[in-house]
Amino acid sequence: MRAGSEIALKAIAETARKNGGGLPPVHLWNPPHCGEIDIVIRADGVWMHEGSPIGREALVRLFSTVLRKDPDGYHLVTPVEKLRIGVEDLPFRAVAMRREGEALIFTTDVGDEVRVDAANPIVVETDAATGEPRPRLHVRRDLWARIVRPVFYDMVEAAEAVDGRLVLRSAGQAFDLGALS
Repeated sequence: MRAGSEIALKAIAETARKNGGGLPPVHLWNPPHCGEIDIVIRADGVWMHEGSPIGREALVRLFSTVLRKDPDGYHLVTPVEKLRIGVEDLPFRAVAMRREGEALIFTTDVGDEVRVDAANPIVVETDAATGEPRPRLHVRRDLWARIVRPVFYDMVEAAEAVDGRLVLRSAGQAFDLGALS
């Protein structure tokens, strides 16, 4: 990263620490587009930089907090610059699920906790090539998490049959997981 980016990311990390770990307001920042950076989020959730995995979880978590999806793709955004990155599938993976009262709470691979409700729905599409379900979860703004297979199996076990479909309920909402087979 450029020196300015490192300074901005340190400032963002310090602000997040002071604010109890809250997310920076990337949706309000409009810095100039500064090009691309060789960062790719692989379909398996691994963040790569210049062909090598980023091994520091804290750095990946920090980058995830300044990730934004714009009409022209995914970007890391700071108050001073905007850099396009690659994303093979979705930027996050939902790796755990638990129930708290009437709501389902998912945890992503970068530590976000998402309450499934009308604002953060589950969407299940079918892969045209394989016919397999491709479940995803809205995390924030226009950022989504691919729900990993073991978690999807947990969802299926928790679902109920309604008119030939599997339905999962959370926070007063019903989410269609697909047809019963």
